[in-house]
Amino acid sequence: MNILVIGGSYFYGRVFVMEAAREYGGGHITVLNRGTYSMQEFGVTQITGDRHDPALLAGCEAHYDAVVDFCAYEAGDVKCVLENLPGQIGQYILISTVDVYERGSGVVKAEDHAAEYRKLPGEAGLYIAGKVALEKEIQDECGGRKIPYTILRPAILYGPYNYAPRESVFIQMMLVNHALPDIVDAAGQFQFVYVKDAAQAVLRVIGNKKAYGQAYNLCQDEIMTYESFFAALKKVSEPEIRQNLQEIPITVERAVTEQVPLPFPALAQETELCSNEKSKRELGMVYTDFAEGIDRTYRAFRNVFIQ
Repeated sequence: MNILVIGGSYFYGRVFVMEAAREYGGGHITVLNRGTYSMQEFGVTQITGDRHDPALLAGCEAHYDAVVDFCAYEAGDVKCVLENLPGQIGQYILISTVDVYERGSGVVKAEDHAAEYRKLPGEAGLYIAGKVALEKEIQDECGGRKIPYTILRPAILYGPYNYAPRESVFIQMMLVNHALPDIVDAAGQFQFVYVKDAAQAVLRVIGNKKAYGQAYNLCQDEIMTYESFFAALKKVSEPEIRQNLQEIPITVERAVTEQVPLPFPALAQETELCSNEKSKRELGMVYTDFAEGIDRTYRAFRNVFIQ
């Protein structure tokens, strides 16, 4: 089993490489990325450069049983890989997002829900448009080349190594500032997926013929709110942290004005929920309870923020 990982050194990709190295051995894994973080401690081959460089792609090994693409963001990214990698590709796995679904339906979305083709504002809108375009691109390009493909759509990823300003920013607030916001009017709901579960999902679709041509939502069973998120976070903290914690009441509007982080949907109209039934039924996914996952995450970041 030879696997080419595109991206794969920051968070989701990094955890996948760690899991895949344990599963197959590092010698079977090649990581192609900009080299911001070294992955060579896991015994993998690391190729440093721009994924859009045809010469770099042409220099890769002639055959890969699977290409796992963590950093395709714009139309043309998949096509560029397929046009320039030499030799055969056994399967192309695209890491997409549950954000590709059409917004505002008010239903829990399964994998056959309509995609979002409207132009949405800001960086989030560009990100969604890119992923929607790439999902169509992988179907067209892989279909034309008769290369099996699989699309994975994770919800909000969390866990150790996640230095994006999501759960880690609140853990840092607790440990360093001894404070948390209490967002009094937050009515949004959202779903997480523990990063190790999402990495295991990739392993479960590699070479899995039942997953060819399929897409899978990846999300935990629990539906979360800011209230339940903060309650879980406080529960896993040490008694002395809880005793000294200042909880500051604040509205969503004021939080936005004062640039208090709101990395998860805060308003009811921002709620977009998905079903994980297909991934559990067809891939045998068993999702980590949020209480367990946030406990592991808190312990990991405690060692980062408290020296």
